[in-house]
Amino acid sequence: MQARETRRTKVAAPQGRRQRGVTLIQITLLVALLVLLTVLIVSKIMTRPEEAKHTIAKQDIATIMQALNNFRRDNGRYPTQAQGLHALIEKSSTDPVPRVWKEGGYLARLPDDPWGNAYLYLNPGVHGEIDVFSYGRDAKQGGEGNDADVGSWE
Repeated sequence: MQARETRRTKVAAPQGRRQRGVTLIQITLLVALLVLLTVLIVSKIMTRPEEAKHTIAKQDIATIMQALNNFRRDNGRYPTQAQGLHALIEKSSTDPVPRVWKEGGYLARLPDDPWGNAYLYLNPGVHGEIDVFSYGRDAKQGGEGNDADVGSWE
């Protein structure tokens, strides 16, 4: 009988030992850390759409520049300032009328910039022979960051 009691005392948990659990302070710190991480991640994700818009604008401008170069190859010159980018989608009747016109135009349509404004065209350009550009999010010349101009000279 004594042997059984010894076994029982070995199996039973020693007295004075507390069971450990998660304290309220630990839970609070964990929640605060999760909130901080969420704020940091969301702020990074929220800036991505503006970066994407700048990338889209650069791609649109590259496409327009390619169409302008094709127009020049066919006609020996770029569209005049008066003819503008519209000369890429419809044959201009304004002098000098293009001597060669690609069936269907050089672009199917003129895209707007990602901020809903028309792309701008200068002939002669300030940065090159011609310039195609967007004023960016603020639709004003100049600007920094998300408001920066995006142009063919980049």
